Amino acid sequence: MGNRLQDALSPYLRAHADNPVDWFPWGEEAFAEARRRDVPVLVSIGYATCHWCHVMARESFSDPAIAQIMNEHFVAVKVDREEHPEVDASYLAAASAFTHELGWPLTVFATPEGRAFYAGTYFPPRGMRGVPAFAEVLGAVDEAWRERRSDLDATADAVAEALDAASVADTAGALPDQDRLDAAVAELAADEDRLHGGFGRAPKFPVAPVLEFLAVAGPEGRELAERTLARMGASPLRDPVEGGFFRYATRADWSEPHYERMLTDNALLLGVAAELGRDTDPAAFVEPLAEGVVRFLTERMQLPQGGFASAQDSESVIDGERSEGGYYRRDAAGRAALEPPALDTKVLTGWNGLAIGALARAGFVFGRAGAVSAARRAADFLLAHHRRDDGTLVRASLDGDVSTAAATIEDWGMLAGGLLELAAATGEARYATAARDLVDRTAAAAAAAPDGAVPFAVPGGGDPVLVAQGLALPADPAEGATPSGITVCADAAWRLHALGAGDRYLELAERAMRSVAGIAVERPIAFGGALAVMTRLAAPLVQLVTVVPDSDRNADDERSARALLEATRRHGASVATIVTERQARAFAAAGFELFEGRTAQADEPTAYRCRAFVCALPVRGADELAALAHGA
Repeated sequence: MGNRLQDALSPYLRAHADNPVDWFPWGEEAFAEARRRDVPVLVSIGYATCHWCHVMARESFSDPAIAQIMNEHFVAVKVDREEHPEVDASYLAAASAFTHELGWPLTVFATPEGRAFYAGTYFPPRGMRGVPAFAEVLGAVDEAWRERRSDLDATADAVAEALDAASVADTAGALPDQDRLDAAVAELAADEDRLHGGFGRAPKFPVAPVLEFLAVAGPEGRELAERTLARMGASPLRDPVEGGFFRYATRADWSEPHYERMLTDNALLLGVAAELGRDTDPAAFVEPLAEGVVRFLTERMQLPQGGFASAQDSESVIDGERSEGGYYRRDAAGRAALEPPALDTKVLTGWNGLAIGALARAGFVFGRAGAVSAARRAADFLLAHHRRDDGTLVRASLDGDVSTAAATIEDWGMLAGGLLELAAATGEARYATAARDLVDRTAAAAAAAPDGAVPFAVPGGGDPVLVAQGLALPADPAEGATPSGITVCADAAWRLHALGAGDRYLELAERAMRSVAGIAVERPIAFGGALAVMTRLAAPLVQLVTVVPDSDRNADDERSARALLEATRRHGASVATIVTERQARAFAAAGFELFEGRTAQADEPTAYRCRAFVCALPVRGADELAALAHGA
């Protein structure tokens, strides 16, 4: 039996390298072997910080008797869902035909052509509460494969046909007006847990994209976002020592969390806090909460080379025994003598884009240079190591080694969005031009596609194995823990337009959002990120550029200059930035018309406030800027 996982890029796969199971990594080799042996493929999908993935690994995949059954009757494939999100999405969609209890570990049985005919999640070593033992499942599937093969093939074909028929694109739809957006806010408010905060019943998730929508959706939505974030921040869902948020809570009062800490959740919740902080008088809890998340991201999650780890595990070893959450239940003194739970140190392009954007936004709004510097380090690493010479992106890397997994549309959109936030926070046009190139490439790939229904597509195509098997799905517009690839590309396109890159980017954003508008307003809990973009599209476009003299980039010494810069950060404009005169010229030369002719008048910081590129006379005082905001 070969050990095919020992050199895998994924820490999750490496953790299974010593199993007695003859694992294959994701790839055509596994399916070719299944065709040669004429046996089913068992696809096991999880991720490094997944608690029940650890449990099933210890109980079943480390059991020689169970491994023998798997090896004799199946070709077993181990997949890291974070490295191969398209594979996970395809098989998760197929699994929904067999179980409503979707999650990880995901266990899928497929034909040698990759088509799923049965699926489940965690299977215990012994049957319990109506769930059969894993060995019983393996035996039943093997028997059905040998004796009722035609039935399994028919099931697999029916599932594949149903998935193929599902289409998300309907660009003929109309963007929602303010009344429909208000109705979405009202529906979310009706679903609020008034006692504990959050939405629905246990288990409770942060649903950060929904909070982003509420934060930009007017006074009622903003109050709901503040109330929800405040209650989560004061609950056991948030680590009071290191400042980060846990993945989710198993109880309605946010207690008994699942203790893994994800880069995505923390980046997105930091972005929400920064959005709520863009106010002249933000709620008192917002800035301390943001500072805690910044500390967690920069001190725990940022790796020496600059990128961010994807997650931190929930388990640690205490007194020689594995402990779920034991480290996190201790105070700072109690943790000092313990080894922290392990990081999943693979660097994911899209997730790093979210972190870059959130840190840049928070650093700008709250005046925290360290957060912006952390975002810059990560961006420079990704642009140097996750962007190939031909301009295409890689999905992931680990310790300098690059994954063979195809980048997804979320990688392109999330990185572009993060770079644009960083461009606004630093005043450096190079980040905006890099983002524009990413969006341009996804738009060109979509235009070259046969249907061209959605305006963004992955340059070079998706996962090659799924494509060859005919199992590649359209980009899923639904959103759970993160905004969809369609949404993040549309958001990046909108930001490019707001910075003056051209009207075609606004057209791309509107077209993308029309493709999901109908379903988004009907199910706001599943489309928060898209609704946030639709809200920005529906709102008046307010642009604010404050220019400081080249000789004094951080003109904070004079009281009036400090007040104007602070007012710029908290102004609440659609896009806001502080640039030197040299930086303004660089933006203008790169084709961002918002910056054309922007100078520091009388050698003092000068603010230019515009509504859809129609600009008021420049002002040099915070009071004058406030008067413009109030229509005076």
